Amino acid sequence: MPDNSKLTLSDNLPLTCSRSGTCCHGKIVSLNPWELACLAEAKGLTPKDFRDRYCDFGGIQLSFDGAPGWKGLPACSQYRTDFGCIVHRGRPLVCRLYPLGRQKQNEKPIYIFQGHDFPCLEGCPEVVDLPYMTVEDYVSGQAVLNYEVAQDEYLEVMQNLADGAFVLLLESGLSESGDRKTLALWREMGNEEPGKLAGRLGKQWVDRLMLPDLADSLSDPIAYSHKHYDLLLSKAEDSFSALDNLQAYSEASALMMGLALHLGRSLGANPSELAEHWIKTAKQHGAHD
Repeated sequence: MPDNSKLTLSDNLPLTCSRSGTCCHGKIVSLNPWELACLAEAKGLTPKDFRDRYCDFGGIQLSFDGAPGWKGLPACSQYRTDFGCIVHRGRPLVCRLYPLGRQKQNEKPIYIFQGHDFPCLEGCPEVVDLPYMTVEDYVSGQAVLNYEVAQDEYLEVMQNLADGAFVLLLESGLSESGDRKTLALWREMGNEEPGKLAGRLGKQWVDRLMLPDLADSLSDPIAYSHKHYDLLLSKAEDSFSALDNLQAYSEASALMMGLALHLGRSLGANPSELAEHWIKTAKQHGAHD
């Protein structure tokens, strides 16, 4: 069995789902804004209603508050015993690929497995009696295309938000003033628990980040993410149009960075690592910590 390895599409692995639901207990399932909207549609709810009932931290993660199941772990809020996932049609990318992970290298997706033994072999041992599948066949059967597109597009949105934080820091005179508070705020936010960061951003901005009113674009994740970023940028420009002192620029830069970090967590990234990467980049351009 591969150990922390990149997989070729032709690798044969025990990827056939037994539908026992062990993968629906005790996990962290992150959601980008488009995935949240897809789940809401599958549930027959508005994104806000779905978020408020079934998600944590403003919508970036599914709640796992269902009945205890495998190993006594709580079930996903969308799992029902003896039935399975009740929003299977709208399930997010992390669920579609499980137990595989995904990275992009040179614009090509790479599928990986981190570990020694597939968790399915412990939780659903009956899969060994089912036909093995190639990685390519498994991924194709999970209908991941739009979900991978959405993931990659929102990674771009995340970077664009971070770029906004850089502009406010580096092109406002703030970094030239010797400011050291802004990068300290970036680092602090990167190390905060998701609920605390969501509270720092405030309900209005978290709603803007996770609940864009774009139902008419749901079938096209590229159009959806681009329109969403335009909405965020417009709101930011309105909010920052009257900045007139360095403290205000610092707070605005921290807000943009906080949005990037919160969105990054929704994409499965490590906010602390992101913050350190962006702090290093800012320092290379004259900022101070």
